[in-house]
Amino acid sequence: MKTQKSLRKLLKKHSGRTAGGMITVRGQGGRQKRYYREIDFRRDKFEVEGEVTALEYDPNRNVEIALIKYADGEYRYILAPKGLDVKDKIVSADRVEVKAGNAMKLKNLTIGALVHNVELVPGKGGQIGRSAGVGLQLLAKEAGFAHLKLPSGEVRIVPLDCRATIGVLGNEDMKQRVLGKAGRVRHMGIKPTVRGVAQDPDSHPHGGGEGRSGIGRKKPMTKYGKPAVGKTREKGKYSDRYILKRRK
Repeated sequence: MKTQKSLRKLLKKHSGRTAGGMITVRGQGGRQKRYYREIDFRRDKFEVEGEVTALEYDPNRNVEIALIKYADGEYRYILAPKGLDVKDKIVSADRVEVKAGNAMKLKNLTIGALVHNVELVPGKGGQIGRSAGVGLQLLAKEAGFAHLKLPSGEVRIVPLDCRATIGVLGNEDMKQRVLGKAGRVRHMGIKPTVRGVAQDPDSHPHGGGEGRSGIGRKKPMTKYGKPAVGKTREKGKYSDRYILKRRK
């Protein structure tokens, strides 16, 4: 089945450059022409049943997407969880049946449930748990927050009024895929990365030396002369206070 035209638009190429042509992100360039599919991360079509009409490949993400036709005739794309199939029915509401594809608030889910596409701020739309094979486990509910265990082992607290989609995302074998050739990586918009030790000393702190030489420093540095290993974050992020247990 062809992509729903009303839900796609041409994805512009920026190749890591600003409007003035300055490179701000190295290693980007080229890329095959592709379209962006608008995904319903908010799941704000409340209490309207939808039917899965197709499961499609999305070049912009590593998980399949499902095209949903709602009872009022509107079409939307959602991330496709494992077990969701064509002609299945889904719905988003405050309380729904616990089955893959349905969306509800965390406060109404049972302890131990596996979810994905979880909001961090109520009504903002899913921000975590959106990659292939990912499932977040609800460990506890306490003082207005849900304790969610991420695949990395990190435990994070999220407001209970946030919405999440039930189930584990599919395509978990994505990590085993073999790209096969350099050209396929270029089609993805990724340019070759040159090692620092292979550059001249004006271009990289690791550069220079006679023949094949090491970095010549106590610790590795970035292209811009800053430490590349160890503790590199100067200040914690605002969201660090919502982490109960670090992944390490």
